[in-house]
Amino acid sequence: MSLEERLKATAINIEGKIQEAVGDLTGDPKAQTEGQAKQAEAQVRHTVEDVKDEVKKILD
Repeated sequence: MSLEERLKATAINIEGKIQEAVGDLTGDPKAQTEGQAKQAEAQVRHTVEDVKDEVKKILD
């Protein structure tokens, strides 16, 4: 498990949530979509780290 990678993913997720909320408040669909995309990217990064953890458990 790479704590650094998980922290980066969490930061991207938070940034995406904020961007989506700003888009909601301003009625900017582009900001909403970009925020949602960042949240999806963060989820993928977390999933990759989960897979790495499981592989490491199997190999150890």
